Amino acid sequence: MSRPCIALIADPTSPEGCREYLADAVELLTGAPPVRVDSRHFATGGTGRGVRDGGRLRLRVPEERLDFVPDVVLLYEIPPHHRQALAGFQELLESHDVVTLAAGPDAWRTATEKNLTVERFVRDGVAQMETAVLSRPSPREAADTFDRLGRDTWARPVVGTGGNDTFHVTTPAQLELAAAYYAERGTDWLLSRDAGNFTADGRRHQFRVFVLGDRVVHAREHLQPETDTPCNTCQGATAVHIAPQDLQPRLAELAVAATASIGLPFAGVDLAAENGGVVFEVNVQPAFVDGELELRAVAVPYVQAHLDAFALACGGPSRGLTASA
Repeated sequence: MSRPCIALIADPTSPEGCREYLADAVELLTGAPPVRVDSRHFATGGTGRGVRDGGRLRLRVPEERLDFVPDVVLLYEIPPHHRQALAGFQELLESHDVVTLAAGPDAWRTATEKNLTVERFVRDGVAQMETAVLSRPSPREAADTFDRLGRDTWARPVVGTGGNDTFHVTTPAQLELAAAYYAERGTDWLLSRDAGNFTADGRRHQFRVFVLGDRVVHAREHLQPETDTPCNTCQGATAVHIAPQDLQPRLAELAVAATASIGLPFAGVDLAAENGGVVFEVNVQPAFVDGELELRAVAVPYVQAHLDAFALACGGPSRGLTASA
């Protein structure tokens, strides 16, 4: 079988740099770089076009002089606030049976809009801390919710990234400030009971578990000395890498269940071991933070899953996960 044409479609405005890891993984596995495309061309109002070419999908971006038929599409590193604009493109990929792990717009939306994540976890029995969704609440509504959740809570926007706009709320004054902050920005928000996720030496900690299909491919423990700050690496947390076989079985099972509940074939699940194991969120496109290690542990298996699915679609053997194809 000839070398497949792989399109890497990402948003260059993202500072995470995941596209570089994925481009390296493509070249490692195939011997050739991917065709890089700015995802904004295929967002609502963009000039990129997808047209049927026989039984295939041809992608055209006139201003970039791109005109090609991809065998595989890696759609990655799309900031949360830009994902809805790509729903039509995801549907286009699905309707043309393009090999991709981009999933559909419904799964992306359920993971991106945390109120929908909370509802899905309730439906499927995925363990989470008690959470209330608030939309411009009255002072009394906010105070009653705060009291019900034990007056030790975390506030976060329905759509956010990297732990930004997230607050540890333990006093009525902090609650008032958080409510005013979200009201000023016109965003709904969530208030969740604190998980009490501390190490023996008093640091906050949580786990980021990378799930591909029904297996864990990599994990990290995030350690945060600033206990009122989210455990994101971009907020100063330190990442300690964990081999899949060394992750607590309960956490691995919970991460796989959370990913399946949302409907994603690949995700980064944030969770804590405390309270019997609880999930905080499911990341559609988790960032890679440690060069060579996560290139090999996450980016390469992710690209390989696409290649396996493409081989299966062409009648060859598959080594594992099957993407939509």
